[in-house]
Amino acid sequence: MTALETGCIVALLLACAALLGTRISRRLPDHHLSPDSKEAIKLATAVVGTLSALALGFLVASAKTTFDDAETELKTSAARLILLDRVLAQYGAETAEARKKLANLVELRITQSWGGLAGATIGTRTADDLGVEPVQTILRGLTPEDDVHRLLKTRALEVSGDIAQAHWLVLETGNEGLPTAFLVVLTFWLIVIFLTFGLLSPYNGTVISIVIVCAISVGGAIFIVIDMAHPYGGLIYVSDEPLRVALSRMGHG
Repeated sequence: MTALETGCIVALLLACAALLGTRISRRLPDHHLSPDSKEAIKLATAVVGTLSALALGFLVASAKTTFDDAETELKTSAARLILLDRVLAQYGAETAEARKKLANLVELRITQSWGGLAGATIGTRTADDLGVEPVQTILRGLTPEDDVHRLLKTRALEVSGDIAQAHWLVLETGNEGLPTAFLVVLTFWLIVIFLTFGLLSPYNGTVISIVIVCAISVGGAIFIVIDMAHPYGGLIYVSDEPLRVALSRMGHG
């Protein structure tokens, strides 16, 4: 289920809960909704509302951190790719094949990660397609002629190792998102709140319209949290511009 579908379902559930509350309020005896009863309901709902607000705030902040970390990782990897290409260029013509493979790997990552953004998730990609291991294999097979070449080989292996580490980190964290159990509990809290809204509110077009707008807003917040937790897919995604810039600077010299 995509983030957009989840957000729409949550919004629909909240709107239905509010409408159900209005229907229940019209069938309850008057003493069930006396001023004292309403005050008690408001106090009880305030506890759930506070928990929901704290949870949503935490989730939005966590999702933003995940998104920012992915953006930083991408920019860092792009800089390392350019650095690795320049080190290989300084080594000499023996690294031509490695530089070509490196450029092909960048093109492949751009195509597979951003070529089909609506349905792309990092879990659909394979490690062999995007890893820098083929380049490392070529580098290990190089035979340095002197200390300068030996130093360049060591440096190239270090940079490629950093790129590989960042790549595997993305693969390991790419499918992490909002836990299902947490989402179910949070949705239940929100349903209770919106049911109370309908229970305590008069039944008229203005109230119903505002409650529906609020339900859509909360569903939108859930959508943002889930979508930003998967920064390489969905509707909100990390830009591939750093990789494109890196690709345009690779292979020269």
